Amino acid sequence: MDIIIDNSASVPIYEQLRNQIRDQIINDVLAYDEKLPSIRVLAKDLSISIMTVKKAYDALEADGFIVTRQGKGSFVAEKNENVAREILQKEIEGHMEAIVAIAKDHGIAKKDIVAMLDILFGGE
Repeated sequence: MDIIIDNSASVPIYEQLRNQIRDQIINDVLAYDEKLPSIRVLAKDLSISIMTVKKAYDALEADGFIVTRQGKGSFVAEKNENVAREILQKEIEGHMEAIVAIAKDHGIAKKDIVAMLDILFGGE
C-alpha cells in the first residue's frame, strides 16, 4: 500500500490517509478482504501518530470501506459500487464547479465548455 503524507498540506493528515486508502479501494488497488496494515505498523511506517491512523481507519469504517475484525485487524470491505460512484461523481462535480467559475470569470460561454467536453469525450 503506497501512502504519501504531505505535512505541509492544508488537508489534515488523517484525511490524506483516509482519502488515499479510499481511492486505492475504489480503484481496485486494494482488493476485497485484503488485510490492511495494523494501526501501529502504519503509524510507524508513516512516522505519524497512532491516533491519526485510528481516526482515518474509523472514518473509513464509518463510510463502509473497511471492516475491523476483533483480534484480527482491518480488512477491505466488499465494494459498494453505489458509494464508490457517488464519491467519484462528487469529485467530478468539484472539478466542474471550478471549471464553471473559471469560464464565468473569463466570459467563456456554456456552449463552448460543452463543445470542449464533446471533444474530450471523443464525440460520444
